[in-house]
Formats: sequence, structure tokens, C-alpha cells
Amino acid sequence: MTSASGTRAVQDPAEFIEAATLLIDFNREYDYPVPETDWLATHLDTLVKSGDTSVLTFGAPAIGVAVLRFRIGTLSADLEAYLAEFYVQPGLRGKGYGTIFLDAVIEHARGKGATYMDLNTSEDDEAARHVYEKRGFDCHEGQGNGPKALYYELELD
Repeated sequence: MTSASGTRAVQDPAEFIEAATLLIDFNREYDYPVPETDWLATHLDTLVKSGDTSVLTFGAPAIGVAVLRFRIGTLSADLEAYLAEFYVQPGLRGKGYGTIFLDAVIEHARGKGATYMDLNTSEDDEAARHVYEKRGFDCHEGQGNGPKALYYELELD
């Protein structure tokens, strides 16, 4: 299904391959290890079928991909959305595509019933931070009233 903005929820095998290819490109851009395309496409399909994940692409052919993970809040029964992945091909950044795509991703989350969205990005990714902040995302606890929020991670292998 494609919206007026060119965003579609990925549902068929060819779309999952397209989404997987973009995610692999994204991770290679940062020199992260990547799985095989077919494995990732199958894994994305499994995540979507689980009901707690949406994979969205932007453009035809796709120039961007987003992965949303949904969860019930800890202190409320509200649905929250975590923007796990958000990518627009490097040569097409700075042309407004990221903003259009992010708007569609936010509307998709709202359409699923989410009342809150969070994400993380690196401090040096100024282009991504600009797009997120333009749409009201804030990196301070309490939406600007508190200290800077920090993201921590730990490998559990």
C-alpha cells in the first residue's frame, strides 16, 4: 500500500528485499556488520508478522526505510512507538525527503494508536538530528525541561 507521500508499509517478499537492502546500506555507511540480504528480508517479514513491528519504505523504487517497534507503556496502557531505524540514501539527503518520510512514519504510528515515539541517534549525525528536532523530538527529559537524555547500550553475549 502506497500513501500520497510515497510511503508504504512493507508486506510482500520483494518489498522486504528492498527494505533489507536499504538497511544493509545504512549499516555499511557506519561500518557496522551486516547479515545477508535474504536472511534480513525474512527476519523483517517475521517481525512484521509478529504484530509489534512495522517496516516502511519511501519512494518507488525505495530511497528510504524505517522500522517501528511498538510496545505498551510501563506506567500507562498507551501504545508507544520506538523508531528503531530511519534511513534515506545519502545522495538524496538535504532535499526534504527525510522530513516527508518522517511525517509519514509519525502518522503511521498514530494510525496504529501510538501516543508517544522515541528514537536514538548519534550526536555527530547532525542531519538526522535536524530532521527529528524540526518535527518536535527533544533530547531532554521532560521535553526540554530536564537534563539531556542519554542512551546507553550493552552487549549481552
